[in-house]
Amino acid sequence: MPTKETALQAIVDQGLLPLFFYENPEVSLEIIKTLYKAGVRTLEYTNRGPAALENFTFLKSELKTYQDLHLGIGTIKTVQQANDFLKAGADYVVAPIVDPQVGNLVHEAGLLWIPGCFSPTEIHTAQTAKAGLIKLFPANILGPAFLSSIKELFPGQPFIPTGGVEMEEENIRTWFKAGVCAVGMGSKLIGKDILAGRQYDRLSDLTQQALQLVKANRS
Repeated sequence: MPTKETALQAIVDQGLLPLFFYENPEVSLEIIKTLYKAGVRTLEYTNRGPAALENFTFLKSELKTYQDLHLGIGTIKTVQQANDFLKAGADYVVAPIVDPQVGNLVHEAGLLWIPGCFSPTEIHTAQTAKAGLIKLFPANILGPAFLSSIKELFPGQPFIPTGGVEMEEENIRTWFKAGVCAVGMGSKLIGKDILAGRQYDRLSDLTQQALQLVKANRS
């Protein structure tokens, strides 16, 4: 059974959090299986369309044998959404905003809540609401310099940037140097062309490259 600790450890160990949504559940499943074969053991499926809940339920049922895979749900903004996806078996919950009520619900389930923050005040609010990991979002607007300048205010707090993290060595190195524990990667890794064209071999190659980039640049 996933816990707050195992989910956080999986993200930290991997150093990379792939995230995506696609309307077709079968294609979504193949994307996850491709990521898994390439070495991914934790990822975020995003609540970005009307099919998300049904798809997520289907994915959890099809991936039952993948015992070492943590499948989180992202873009959770309300208590209702959190409740629905927790019932569907989400291993952790990611949000673009800080809503302590959502955090409380996730904590009651014994799971990891990752709220999105854009300012020191939001980070403080998230910390007060016991966020285990804080998402810096959107990362391309905030940039690594933002984290470098505020991280001493929040000693020991793990951060993950999401939104515009580039699949290039300099960008990834700069984020880790600033002090993140992992980087989130959506369309820069699982692009629309890969999804629409079912380019699973290309995704496999890109995922292995991304994992290697993280491994080489996180020290």
